[in-house]
Amino acid sequence: MVKFDKKLLLNLFFICLSIRFISAELKPNDLEMVNPDTVNKSLEIILPDNLRADFNWGFAICEYQNSGQEHCSNSNWADWENSKFSNGNSHIKEAQVSGKSCDFWNNYKKDIELMKEMGVSSLRFSVAWDKIEPEQGKFDENALQHYQDLCEELIKSGIKPLISLHHFVHPRWFEQLGGFEKEENIKYFVRFSKKVFNRLSDKVDLWCTINEPNVFMLQGYIRGVFPPGKINPYIALKVLRNLLKAHTEVYKKLKSLPNGFESQIGFIHQYLKFNAYRGWNVIEHIPGLYLNYIVNYLTLNFLKTGKYSVPGLNYEADIERPLDYIGLNYYSRALLKSQLSLSEPIVATCYPDEIMTDMPYAIYPRGFYQAIKDVASIGVPVYITENGIADQKDDRREKFITGYLQAMFDAIKEGVDVRGYYYWTFTDNFEWDEGFLMKFGIFKVNCETQERTFRQGANYLKQVMLAYQNRIKESEKYS
Repeated sequence: MVKFDKKLLLNLFFICLSIRFISAELKPNDLEMVNPDTVNKSLEIILPDNLRADFNWGFAICEYQNSGQEHCSNSNWADWENSKFSNGNSHIKEAQVSGKSCDFWNNYKKDIELMKEMGVSSLRFSVAWDKIEPEQGKFDENALQHYQDLCEELIKSGIKPLISLHHFVHPRWFEQLGGFEKEENIKYFVRFSKKVFNRLSDKVDLWCTINEPNVFMLQGYIRGVFPPGKINPYIALKVLRNLLKAHTEVYKKLKSLPNGFESQIGFIHQYLKFNAYRGWNVIEHIPGLYLNYIVNYLTLNFLKTGKYSVPGLNYEADIERPLDYIGLNYYSRALLKSQLSLSEPIVATCYPDEIMTDMPYAIYPRGFYQAIKDVASIGVPVYITENGIADQKDDRREKFITGYLQAMFDAIKEGVDVRGYYYWTFTDNFEWDEGFLMKFGIFKVNCETQERTFRQGANYLKQVMLAYQNRIKESEKYS
C-alpha cells in the first residue's frame, strides 16, 4: 500500500501537469503570421496628462548577462555554462558561452553616454554577489568600489540607479551549501544585502530584493534549464517559499538601517498568464488554472497578505505586505492548446493571426494592461521593471513598443500609480539558456569589437523619453 504523503501528492500533481507545454517551440512559419490590427499603429506621442513629474524612464540590465562569466566566474551560472546535461548536451543553445558579453563592467561609461542621448532618467541593474563575496564571509572592496563608481557616474549623468540584489545569480559557495533550497541559508543573503545597502544607500534609494522568484523556481526546479537543473516540483515550491521569506527578511533588515526608511524597497515579479487556446476546452483550462496559481498567484497573494499557502510548506510573514512597490516584468501570455499526442498532450502555442516575437510568444498589449491592473491591486506603487521584445530583424520592435506603451498609458489614465518604465534591454546580451540567439537590445552589439549600433525600431521609445524630458523642462520654466 502506497502512503500518499503531502510531498508525494505534490510531486505527482505537478508531474502530471507536464513541463512540455511551458517549453514548447513554435514553428518557423509562425513568425510570418501577422495581423496589423492587433497593435497600435499610431506613432503620435501623446503622454498622459497625469504622468508623474518624477516618472522613471530607463532600461533594465543584469550584471551576468551584460558582463558574462569572465567577470562573474565564481557564480552558479558560470559553473552551469561550463557543464552539460546528463545526455551530453550543452546547457546553452549552440553550446554558446557568455564570455564577457557586451562587457558592461568595463564599458559602463560609454553606455551611460548613449543613455543620456536618449533621455534616460533611471537604470535598473544587478550587483554580482559572487564578485562582492567570492568566498563565504569575505567581501571584496574592489567590487564594492566598482558599484560605488557606477552609481556616482549614473547620478552625475542625471540617471537614477535602481539596484537588484539578486537576479538569478549567486556565488558558487552559496550554491554548494544548497542555495535557496535550505531555509537556513537565507541569513547569508540577508548579510550580503546589508553589506551592499550600507555601502550604497546614501546614493541609491530604489532597491529590489529579488528578481522573478517564480522564474527562478520554474526554470531551475520544474523545467531544469537553469541551475541547479533539477526537476522536482516539491523542492520548487519549497524554493519559492524560501525566496519569499528571504525577500521579507531582507526588506525588514534594510528598512531598519540608516537610509532604510527613506528608501523604496520592492520586489520584482514576472507576470505570465496561461490561457486556454479555445475558451470552451476544459482540458486546456485546467492546467492553465493550476499554472496561473503556481506561477502568478502564489506570489501575488503572498505580497498582498503575507501568507504562502501550500500544503506542508505554509509560511506566514510577521509583516503584512512586505514591500514599498511592486516591480512588474511582462512580455506576453502563454496559450495552452491540447492535441492528440501522448508525448505532448498540451503545448504552448499562438493564434495564427498574431504577430510573433523571436521568443515563443506573441505581441499582446492587452495582457500588459491587464497585468498592470492586476498587480496594482496589491496596493503599492507599480514600476514596470522589464518589458521588451526579441526581434533580430528589427521589423516588429516598433509595433511592440507603441502597443505596450499605449497599454501602460491607458492604465495610468485610469489612475493606476505607475512610477517608471524600464525597457528590456539596452544592449544585446546573454539571454541565459538561449545564449546570444535572442536580440532584445535596442543597441546591436558586436561582442568582438564591442561596437554598439542603434536599432531604428526603438526610435519611438527614444522619442517618448525625449518628449517627457522636454515636458519636464518646460514645466520647470513656469514653476
